[in-house]
Amino acid sequence: MAVEVYLIFNGNCREAVSFYEQVFNTDKAEIMTFGESPSDPSYPLPEEAKNLVMHTRLSIMGSTVMFSDTFPGSPFTIGNNVTLAVVSDNEAQLREAFEGLKEGGKVTMELQETFWSKCYGSLTDKFGIEWQISHEEKAK
Repeated sequence: MAVEVYLIFNGNCREAVSFYEQVFNTDKAEIMTFGESPSDPSYPLPEEAKNLVMHTRLSIMGSTVMFSDTFPGSPFTIGNNVTLAVVSDNEAQLREAFEGLKEGGKVTMELQETFWSKCYGSLTDKFGIEWQISHEEKAK
């Protein structure tokens, strides 16, 4: 299991990722946009969201740092745009951690299967720390 930093940007994620690629001489990031996610007629995607970064990651000096833009209309505050992501292939361990973290906290998204993870959820713990919990298969 790993705890990784997740940085949220207000529409300038591509610019930031490109900057960090150059600064740290990393491989070019693979970027997934909100427009590439499966469509849901119940929740039409606003035009201004289609090219925004939904998710990407860089390996910076041995650590994985993940990035995304905030979804249009979602609150964004400089200084509060960092979350911690717990990533593991052990679903039971992830579920246990999520249950513990949500005690006294506020769940943003209950643990559930998404198109990118078979078990993903997010919350703010009782100390105001934002967490993302995500199941990810180990690379073979």
